[in-house]
Amino acid sequence: MESDVIEQVRSWLLARNPDVTAIGWDEDLIDGRLIDSLDFPQLLLLLEELAGHELELTAENVVAFRTLRGIRDRVLADSPGADTVSHE
Repeated sequence: MESDVIEQVRSWLLARNPDVTAIGWDEDLIDGRLIDSLDFPQLLLLLEELAGHELELTAENVVAFRTLRGIRDRVLADSPGADTVSHE
């Protein structure tokens, strides 16, 4: 299992989008159709597993779930292994 949590998220997204070869840090996952309303609960479960705790969705923090950078910096910032993420 990879120790880099954001790469696990990227791999999860790429597995669901076989015609996509790369996902940029600031690419909008929703507008880019990498996730839709049916995928979002599964993504949330993955992120909670990686974070090691339940994540709270609020109007203020939901925007952080739209990009890999937001997920890394705001959603998974306190998760184990987050400090090993390269800050490109």
